[in-house]
Amino acid sequence: MAVEITRTELSASDLRREAVRAKDARASRRMLALALVLEGKSRTEAAESCGMDRQTLRDWVHRYNADGLAGLTNRPLPGRQPRLSAEQMRELAMIVETGPDPATDGVVRWRRIDLCAVVERRFGMRLAERTMGAILHRLGFARLSVRPRHPQSDAEAQAVYKKLRRSGARVAARGGAGQAAGGVVPG
Repeated sequence: MAVEITRTELSASDLRREAVRAKDARASRRMLALALVLEGKSRTEAAESCGMDRQTLRDWVHRYNADGLAGLTNRPLPGRQPRLSAEQMRELAMIVETGPDPATDGVVRWRRIDLCAVVERRFGMRLAERTMGAILHRLGFARLSVRPRHPQSDAEAQAVYKKLRRSGARVAARGGAGQAAGGVVPG
């Protein structure tokens, strides 16, 4: 039985032009096979010249007749359903954004294993660390983080220490260490 293309809005030359423009090489090859059929080639010739079986070409003709050029591209596969719902993902994002409370969570910064424990407590599902990493990546979080600060650190004492450290380093570079390196030995 001959392959019959019922769509008439595109001619063989139009299909070839669309095949050149197509970004998907497989869809382009299918368009070229359909162009050969419109030019009067047999199903076997058209299929073999485009690297497919004649039954496969028949299937693509049916998809083209039903959906047009859009029918020649591969349909996305459904894939596995996400483990966390959209609401749970938003809640997890908020947890990560706000950061841990050292008193209740027992940590000063989130690690993937800590977030897995939080998800298990809140949502009742156990996730692997790798899965948590993929979820965090999907949420737009990077693995790099700022250095954590101790909750009882004193900012003023740290500023004074930095000033003393800087002034002490300059004095050592100007005076003692520079003269000892120059050959003067204290007596």
